[in-house]
Amino acid sequence: MLLERLLARLEGSTHPDAPIEIVLVDPHPVGAGRIWRRAQSPLLKLNSMARDVTVFTDSSCTIEGPVRPGPSLIGWLERWREGDLPDVEIDESVRDEALTLAGDGFPTRRLHSHYLDWFARTTIASAPAGVSITVERAVVAGVREAGDGRVVALSDGRELDADVVVYALGHSSRRPDAPSRALADAASAHGLVYVPPAFTADADLSALTPGADVIVRGMGLAAVDLVVLLTQGRGGRFSDGPDGLVYAPSGREPRLHLGSRRGVPYRSKVSSAIRGETPVREVLTPRAIAELVARPEPLDFERDAWPLIAAELLHGHYRELFTGHPERVAGTWPAFRSVLRAHRWDDPALRDRIAEVVPDPRDRFDVQSLDTPLAGEDFASADAVHERLLAHIRDDLDARTSPDRSASQGVWLAVLLSFMALAEVPAERWNARSRAVSLPTRWHTFFSYVASGPPAHRLDELLALADAGIVRFLGPEIDVRVDAERGFVASSRRVPGDVAARSLVDAWLPAASAADSDDAALRELAHVHGTELSVTDGEYTGALGRIVVDADGRVVRGDGSTHETLFGIGPFTSAPEGGAFTRPEADSLSLRQTDRVAGAVASAVAAARHRDTAVARV
Repeated sequence: MLLERLLARLEGSTHPDAPIEIVLVDPHPVGAGRIWRRAQSPLLKLNSMARDVTVFTDSSCTIEGPVRPGPSLIGWLERWREGDLPDVEIDESVRDEALTLAGDGFPTRRLHSHYLDWFARTTIASAPAGVSITVERAVVAGVREAGDGRVVALSDGRELDADVVVYALGHSSRRPDAPSRALADAASAHGLVYVPPAFTADADLSALTPGADVIVRGMGLAAVDLVVLLTQGRGGRFSDGPDGLVYAPSGREPRLHLGSRRGVPYRSKVSSAIRGETPVREVLTPRAIAELVARPEPLDFERDAWPLIAAELLHGHYRELFTGHPERVAGTWPAFRSVLRAHRWDDPALRDRIAEVVPDPRDRFDVQSLDTPLAGEDFASADAVHERLLAHIRDDLDARTSPDRSASQGVWLAVLLSFMALAEVPAERWNARSRAVSLPTRWHTFFSYVASGPPAHRLDELLALADAGIVRFLGPEIDVRVDAERGFVASSRRVPGDVAARSLVDAWLPAASAADSDDAALRELAHVHGTELSVTDGEYTGALGRIVVDADGRVVRGDGSTHETLFGIGPFTSAPEGGAFTRPEADSLSLRQTDRVAGAVASAVAAARHRDTAVARV
């Protein structure tokens, strides 16, 4: 995407007598990269609908660079079906999917890799006269300064001269943190199996043997992928039964015991459609964001932002309920909007007012119950918490897939709009604890839990796996210890007893970190060329592992000065992150950032050409 924006910026400014050479270095396929590469299980999918994924700018984008529209994932598929893309050859393994996938379907990663490959190829082919693009399937070992430029060393011993260097590495793995190292050491000492946090498609699951008990910590997208690979990936099959989905085991599955802090899976993606008024930001408006930014004191997420987010979610739910399903409420939306604005989100009096005008408890919405649905509940037995989880999943599926429960779509859009709104707050305006803990953990995790969960059919599959005895739910606030005799032991203070297993999987992605990355070039960038982001305000001090960049993506040195020709973009930097694929017509944060960095890179290229009219190398 950065290359596309850079070429858009360079268009009309190049000249054959002063050529620009761009080299893309990646050991994985350019476009799809590591995460979306074709060479992974055909069972793994995106958690975004085909109509909600694009890599192109459009009329909604508030950017300085040229807008160069292109098809969304589903638009690209439709063009291929119509024969408009003769240069696209889709593998037989996904051809049936490509022919039948609808806009509200969830594509496999293999199919998505074709879209990203086409985007990369067409982007490279669009290079204007005077710009050449080369792809090197290699790993960068390091970068060093050399005169006015730099030398990029590759792991195979070759070296590339460069005037401008951009690190655009996306999500990388990281070296194990202290808790993971301790668990790995304990596993080695006691003959146990421990699988640390990792991108699930790259994790070694071969030691999780058929019939063995496995404790799984985490119930987000990584856990969903893990379950898929250990069930269908080992030959099990789902089929439709008279009472829902049925799972036929292959006999090669382990028994999976799932638990987490919340104790419940991420909420499923919403498939209902808005029936009422168009969703808008009613609380976190541009004016409200400007007022936050203008405050003299540092902002605290819990104190200053969370109440506004919670109020926005209430507005999202009840706007859709009152305007899309007026027969289910007493009163009008304008009148009830005034009620919402007169109460804090957690005011007990607000719950009383809601009960007066919303007769059906299923239509009422409580932010705290959405966030922690098992809060305040203790369970009499392991069977009791398991049954409670099954009921919760069924309720969640009904709320987020039934057409008459479209208020859930209102909440989903309110979360998305809130995420975009908070991204407008400059990072330096937050206090240290917010930057180190609340924003990356509390807020981003909540956003993912509510708005970036799995397709609904994955939760249907969990129910079927539970019926088949393959999956058991442990409940909330899971603690795991190592017992020399029993192995890994999982327990919760809210559930009697415990569960022992010889295997433990920590099913979540490692936090983005350049300082602790397993990529040598990123570690060098953090410790040699740039500086690791650290925050302190007297009450909290912490190192965040990310590299400090300015608003244009230039890497910042330890003394506060910026490298004019060294750039970084992605989750390993201090810049706000979009956290998801770009959606069409959504003025995506990632496209705005990418265009801005591309503008700065284009300026650095122009300066290099001014110094040496022979060639500029990126």
